[in-house]
Amino acid sequence: MSRNLRRHALAIFRAALAAADPAGAVIRHLRARDYSRFRSIYVVGAGKAGASMARAAERVLGRRIAAGFVNVKDAGGVKLRRIELHPSGHPLPDQAGVEGATRIAEIAAAAGKGDLVLCLISGGASALLPLPADPVTLAEKQATTQLLLACGATIHEINAVRKHLSRIKGGQLARLAAPAAVEALLLSDVVGDDLDVIGSGPTAPDASTYATALAVLEKYGLSQRVPATVLERLTAGASETPKPGDPLFRHVRNVLVGNNRLALDAAARQARELGYRTLVLASEIQGETREIARMHAAIAREVASANRPARPPACLISGGETTVTLRGNGKGGRNQEFVLAAALDLAGVSDVVVFSAGTDGTDGPTDAAGAIADGDTLRRGPDAREALDRNDSYHYFQRLNDLIVTGPTGTNVMDVRVLLIGARR
Repeated sequence: MSRNLRRHALAIFRAALAAADPAGAVIRHLRARDYSRFRSIYVVGAGKAGASMARAAERVLGRRIAAGFVNVKDAGGVKLRRIELHPSGHPLPDQAGVEGATRIAEIAAAAGKGDLVLCLISGGASALLPLPADPVTLAEKQATTQLLLACGATIHEINAVRKHLSRIKGGQLARLAAPAAVEALLLSDVVGDDLDVIGSGPTAPDASTYATALAVLEKYGLSQRVPATVLERLTAGASETPKPGDPLFRHVRNVLVGNNRLALDAAARQARELGYRTLVLASEIQGETREIARMHAAIAREVASANRPARPPACLISGGETTVTLRGNGKGGRNQEFVLAAALDLAGVSDVVVFSAGTDGTDGPTDAAGAIADGDTLRRGPDAREALDRNDSYHYFQRLNDLIVTGPTGTNVMDVRVLLIGARR
């Protein structure tokens, strides 16, 4: 039974990935619009799905594209004629990212009235589009990013800081492109699909302020740990990012072309086709990974023992993006940690499988997208509690051959979690 459940969990995840295909979404959008009124079209952007989104844009717009440059984590062997794909650092920004962001800023600034700047943004753009604002250096921005990623801050909080340390985020790319028209196609990797948070909102009005960024550092005890220049810039509060109502956004259009909810809907359809009574719990789950895992495990145990909120065979699906507060020096990611924490609470429960993976194919600083476990996992690996305490879920599942390794998927709409409870024998 467990083998079938594992196979079904993978099939459900693959259905979610297919629904999150960014190329199809970009093609459908561009073909539905008339761009003949624009003198020239410039394509810029950043993100893990940048290669597939750029290829789709070039396929539709072809010779209408005057120039193009997109920062990507991995070009995946894709080579385009009119849009240059520029590999850059993620999750920590690097010098290649700065060079690419500088080129993107130059292209946007060169566009004039009657032109269109088409901006392609997907998950990972915040790290892949680094253009530090004075007096902050790249090394100081890297150090700040590391601190934010390790402290348990949400993506909304992290990006509030990033936007105020940048010359391109928080609506500032739209400011550079004015008076040209700007159209941004966004593949959301953030809970709530807030336009100013996706990729740190380079073309969206910024609802956060310098005070917001300072409050984030204070909340997580980072005010005295970040580099002095970071605190200096945030405290000075000069040259605020453009806000809602700014006239420059009259010529800016931000379009959401894909998100986690669409992926979960496809996963649910696949689960029903496989014969499961299916519940989509939520697409906006966030919080501490271990706590969220225990909540999911509790629902699965209730299904297995009391036939509620669904009668087995049942499938529980959720999405969103949790956070991990690092306590040990192990290796892993939020999806692997979710599965390990849930496995501890599901130990001994028969005919149950827990699966969690990132739709981008990357989970933390690892080569895995996530992991899979069942009620028998702790018998095979009894050191689960010790591994969790060390934040070492990667090596735990690697020994059991239970890592989910997909490689780069070309998309990113946060995470997909699947719990399957088989029919009682």
